[in-house]
Order: sequence, then structure tokens, then C-alpha cells
Amino acid sequence: MDKVTILASEKGVVLFSKNSCCLCYAVKVLFQELGVTPTIYEIDQDPECREMEKALMRLGCNAPAPAIFIGGRLIGSMNEVMSLHLSGGLLPLLKLYQTLC
Repeated sequence: MDKVTILASEKGVVLFSKNSCCLCYAVKVLFQELGVTPTIYEIDQDPECREMEKALMRLGCNAPAPAIFIGGRLIGSMNEVMSLHLSGGLLPLLKLYQTLC
């Protein structure tokens, strides 16, 4: 759990992802369209994959991927991110991390 917590707090927007996950791809596209470049950790490529998955679940994720952290705080999975986005709550959280075009 320490590894996940440390990685999640090192950058502003962090995505724990899996290469084969379509929801992970969708959240990457959403962030790209919103002008945000998250730090992405492909947990299925990490030798400690199982431990990281368990740690994410203990932190409150419904599924280990995608798991999105903003400002070191767990936002959740794609469902929580989309709910925030549709209610207008996501952009204020991402404002500090958007790149200027």
C-alpha cells in the first residue's frame, strides 16, 4: 500500500491503469480532451502488480484499474470520474493541472 500511496501523491493527476482495460483507455482520452496529462502507471507491467491491486482495493477502489488520484486524493474509477465530469465537479479539480494550448 505504501508504494501506491507514494506514487499517487508524487504528481498532480495519477492514473493506475492496465494495458488491456477499455475503461482505462477511455479515461486517458477524457483527460487528453480536457488538456490534462496524467502520470500513468500500468500496474499490469509492474512486478508488484498483485500487491498494487490489493492496495488500491483497500484504499476504496471498486476495481484496481482505472484508479484515478487528483492532488494525492483518490477520486475513484471511471464511474466516479464521469459522474464528477457530468455534474461539473471534475474541471475545478483539474484546473491546476491543465496545460495551456
